[in-house]
Amino acid sequence: MEYRKIGETSLQCSVITFGAWAIGGWKWGGSDRGEAIKAIRSSYDEGVTTIDTAPAYGQGLSEEIVAEAIQGIQRDKVQILTKYGLRWDVTGGEFFFKSQDNDGRDINMHKWSSYKSIMEECEQSLKRLKTDYLDLYQIHWYDSTTPISESMEAMIRLKEQGKIREAGVCNYTVEWMEEAEKTYKLASNQVPYSMVMRDIEKDVVPYCIKNKKSIIAYSPLQRGLLTGKLKPGHVFNDGDHRADLSYFSSENIRRVNDMLNALRPLAESKKASLAQLVLRWTVDQPGITIALAGARNAEQAVQNAKAAAIRLTEKEISFINEQLKSLELEPA
Repeated sequence: MEYRKIGETSLQCSVITFGAWAIGGWKWGGSDRGEAIKAIRSSYDEGVTTIDTAPAYGQGLSEEIVAEAIQGIQRDKVQILTKYGLRWDVTGGEFFFKSQDNDGRDINMHKWSSYKSIMEECEQSLKRLKTDYLDLYQIHWYDSTTPISESMEAMIRLKEQGKIREAGVCNYTVEWMEEAEKTYKLASNQVPYSMVMRDIEKDVVPYCIKNKKSIIAYSPLQRGLLTGKLKPGHVFNDGDHRADLSYFSSENIRRVNDMLNALRPLAESKKASLAQLVLRWTVDQPGITIALAGARNAEQAVQNAKAAAIRLTEKEISFINEQLKSLELEPA
């Protein structure tokens, strides 16, 4: 496994990090707790020491599963990344969207990052994760009802209390990062980034490189689209959010698969799967520090971890980029 420093901190994370959204089941059509625990443990055995989770993932379930999976592992041998500011149990802040929990009950998601709410959330996460500190604490989404400085003041206090090592943001624009930096020195920004979603290259990537902030790429496999395993007409389970995304239209699946087929010989030459090639390409891009890869069973987890061992030459990366230039997806 390869490890990289987060921002200018002393925090070192595995370049392939276990993304724990899907194991929470929420918006992924459910999950199997036993398989999820095996996935995390198998991932750790392959050198994946970093796990990214959030309270919203299964309304606490993902954090609880992570805690169970890492029991027996020395705490300083794993890095726990979690989040705050996306609540379903209160009505404060900014209404985000309507949803359902894993039991089919209606819930309303709110973006709320007030000082008081953050302090409450941190205690809840520490309890669910069965730990006394978090390695990286990240705002989940920008909350327009709370000054960014107020949220960052909470990060200062939590760090003083020893409850967090470092703090970062998720889904933040450059403008929001600059505002946050007036109060707290950020370690990172976690944003969506993949072969088919590269918007951050315009502004977030240059800003983070210049200011030595890490970029944590989420959905690098575009939620399964870039594995090459989906076929046109794929039917998702009930409750799976992907069914409503334009990326997963039959035509877009076909177009992506055509692009992936052009990359297949390169993957085979590396004795790698397409998904592994995609993950390696992702962490080789300028400004990208680590990539989150979700897995709902041990086999997927092990395969994701092995992507770190692949090496791509500049010529091979250029070849991949040429294939991507000709890929055009149908708009939503």
